[in-house]
Amino acid sequence: MPQNRADITQFMQHQYLCETLTVKEIETLLEFTEAESHQRGDVIAEVGEVGEALFFLIKGRAELRQYSGEEHSVVGVIKAGEMMGEMSFFDRKPRSLSIVAAEDDTRLLKLTRAKYKRFRVEHPYITVNLLEHAIISQDHLFRDMAAKDASLKQYILSMGGKR
Repeated sequence: MPQNRADITQFMQHQYLCETLTVKEIETLLEFTEAESHQRGDVIAEVGEVGEALFFLIKGRAELRQYSGEEHSVVGVIKAGEMMGEMSFFDRKPRSLSIVAAEDDTRLLKLTRAKYKRFRVEHPYITVNLLEHAIISQDHLFRDMAAKDASLKQYILSMGGKR
């Protein structure tokens, strides 16, 4: 898995976000991001905060968690190559879920709002790719959650009210 800038660049070349970008454009994108590493259970983004950054997972997995007191349920899983935190980042509303590292040595790239504002002015073509990726990321999450909801409804209907 990616360890240094060259490895990260090579990894990103094979991700949907960068499939139409040149190596130079990927390197430009990486110049605007910060690398982070998290251990299992680390909170990457907290429910209730407004997203001041969005993230690209480059190694490991992260969970989207909903909390009820001390208990939590996993609403979704983000895998390497996927974006996370984009909903609150773009709509500037408080996060409805927490993002938590699901594995040790979970690595990500963080794009802060300040750097994004500069990036979109200086590199509009790459920004369009980023925005398309954000839309697709949200679509995948929505479809996954809709499928789980339909499956749960089907299960409840098949039980016919039996306990």
